[in-house]
Amino acid sequence: MKFTLSWLQDHLDTDATAEEIGEALTNLGLELEGLENKAEELAPFRVAYVKEAAQHPDADRLKVCTVDPGDGSEVQVICGAPNAKTGMKGVFAPVGSYVPGIDLTLKAGKIRGVESNGMLVSEREMGLSDAHEGIIELPDDAPLGEPFAKVMGLDDPVFDIAITPNRADCLGVRGVARDLAAAGLGALKEDPRLAAVAGSYEPPLQWRRDLPAGAEEACPYVGGRHFRDVRNGESPAWIQRRLRAIGLRPISALVDITNYVTFDLGRPLHVFDAAKVKGDLTMRLAHNGEQIEALDEQTYTLDPETVVIADRECAHGIGGLMGGQDSGVTSDTTEVFLEVALFDPVRIAKAGRRLGLLSDARFRFERGLDPESADWGVAVATRLIQELCGGEASHLTAAGEIPNTRKQIELRVARVGELGGLEIGAKTCRRILDDLGFETAGDDQVIKATVPPWRVDVEGEACLVEEVLRINGYDAIPTVPLPPLTAVPQAAVTPAQRRGELARAALAARGMNEAVTFSFMSSRHAELFGGQIPDLQVANPISSELDVMRPAVLANLVEAGTRNADRGFPDVALFEIGPQYFSAAPDGQETLAAGLRAGHNAPRHWDVDRRSHDVFDAKTDALAALAAAGAPVDNLQVSTDAPGWYHPGRSGALRLGKQVLATFGELHPKILEAYDLRGPVAAFEVFVDRVPQTKKRGGLSLSSLQPVERDFAFVVGADVPAENVIRAAKGADKALIAEVKLFDVYTGDKVGEGKKSLAIAVTLQPTEKTLTEKEIDAVGQKVIGQVTKKTGGELRG
Repeated sequence: MKFTLSWLQDHLDTDATAEEIGEALTNLGLELEGLENKAEELAPFRVAYVKEAAQHPDADRLKVCTVDPGDGSEVQVICGAPNAKTGMKGVFAPVGSYVPGIDLTLKAGKIRGVESNGMLVSEREMGLSDAHEGIIELPDDAPLGEPFAKVMGLDDPVFDIAITPNRADCLGVRGVARDLAAAGLGALKEDPRLAAVAGSYEPPLQWRRDLPAGAEEACPYVGGRHFRDVRNGESPAWIQRRLRAIGLRPISALVDITNYVTFDLGRPLHVFDAAKVKGDLTMRLAHNGEQIEALDEQTYTLDPETVVIADRECAHGIGGLMGGQDSGVTSDTTEVFLEVALFDPVRIAKAGRRLGLLSDARFRFERGLDPESADWGVAVATRLIQELCGGEASHLTAAGEIPNTRKQIELRVARVGELGGLEIGAKTCRRILDDLGFETAGDDQVIKATVPPWRVDVEGEACLVEEVLRINGYDAIPTVPLPPLTAVPQAAVTPAQRRGELARAALAARGMNEAVTFSFMSSRHAELFGGQIPDLQVANPISSELDVMRPAVLANLVEAGTRNADRGFPDVALFEIGPQYFSAAPDGQETLAAGLRAGHNAPRHWDVDRRSHDVFDAKTDALAALAAAGAPVDNLQVSTDAPGWYHPGRSGALRLGKQVLATFGELHPKILEAYDLRGPVAAFEVFVDRVPQTKKRGGLSLSSLQPVERDFAFVVGADVPAENVIRAAKGADKALIAEVKLFDVYTGDKVGEGKKSLAIAVTLQPTEKTLTEKEIDAVGQKVIGQVTKKTGGELRG
């Protein structure tokens, strides 16, 4: 929301500086995003007098101008403007000044052999408008040498504030002024324009509503009047300056009036060329497939949920969004029909979103308008049209009723301190609410406040507390610590909440790079990772390629790997910790730590033996993440039932009982083909939420006795998992065996066909006394016996 200081002062009687106002706005919750002063940018430009404009000796279209910039000197300037003439006053830009409209810093030079030391500028070169047919001509009484910005009123600071969605009342300058007045920065002026204006004849056009039962709220009221004998020329300079200051291009008096009232009072208006309308105008729902060419020169196809303004032949406007091209006013317009309507905010927001149409009117309607503005809006528009365009106004024509939204809310004064942490007396509370437009009554304990119609965001007592605290000043609220909830402080983060962070640290320590991808993905790729789920379709995707919620985090990582490879980085190690979705229910998502390794494990180098990543890399990554998250990795079992996006012979799942904690493996060739990614690619998915909570144990127990390590090699069937051998060895003596590791795998002639040799290292850790050789041998026999029993393996000779 933009406005100038002088514009604000039309509504606010204040002597505060622009800087003081800017600080107050931020303190009120209307955050100041920018404060621009054209005077600084246009400081070098001065009112100058052209003493002589002689023909250039070497160019028909150029003139050699002798210019007095106001300091008594004479400067020679070459000018190509057709209106440059002797005796005129213009705007002079000296050498070294920056010309904003053409992004140029002036330098002295020669043009066709004649020196030029500056420039006489046009409005476009000054960045004021698109006019560039000639240089700016100033009145004869313009003070010579004065700053151009001051003479033309361009030294008016421009405020740019951020409006939160609930503060629709501050989408007009008057609403901002009301807040500042309540905060003590001045007094809110009366606005005489809001008083009713009488008409002088019966309108030849009428407003009507034709809405089906149950949809009357789509447009509860529309009013307006007919104007005849108007002249639609240029709007006055003061309106044009203000519109340009906030980034709007002046078009014509009638159009500029509607734009001005929109930003001045937050009341969107629209005017139709009455001569182009066939019969009365009606608020109705659009026909399915009905089309309209809007004022933005775009053609929109409408549906029956959209409100249109139509005559007996066609639609002339999209209700609350934009008028139509066919009935737009032009310089030839002499008859005007005014529209001041109310629309359902939700319906307007949905229609604008469906059509992809964002306008200043939609921005205000969808946030909620003062319903009474449909009444005084007609009066304001009538005064401006007759003042600027002349003509005669008809009597009012209207359809529907203005809804009464006024309600009374009780504010218990004590609740201000309870909710806001600052005790404020009833007198101050009532003064603040009165200044904001509330009508108050009551005593020192309970204030009864009637909500003004423009505060559609105020719904309950807490809203009144907020208003009092906001205007009184947030800085006045004391800073106090929160009271302790328990005698002993509790950890801010639970072990379950820390699992993701611990897994993140573990994967990063393994040399993987964390990625953060969208929670959306392409439905085409979602088919490859578990298929699409109907209720996970995105209704308004930010891109056609991001139209469903992702059923697998891994899918986005595969796409990221493809993008890296396409840009010359095929060796990647990526991981992401985030949600994936399996339903639209509140609990229809789970947190995963997913990752992939593509390409090779090392860069090309003559002294490095590099290899492609494989299933064992993925398994190691998954185990590292699980261990960091607190999973009992020693008790996990490996199964071969990985999902279909893994290679069926090079993948697996890590289970704790029936619960799958992770899946891993090389990606299926069809996945690589779909993403155009070279393989093999090793990937894993760790279900962080499924990791069981670690049971509390006693303290850490360390033995002062020396551990003993013995190696065993067992010949087992080629299809026997090494995990079975390790598990059997561990179970031989749980009290003494601290660790079992696999350190060698052999297949070949020495063990026979269909066989393999697995070598394991068994670590014995005594806790009470040093083990004798006999006791060590006894444990070794237990290991051999247990492995033979559980796996059918034989000790290799």
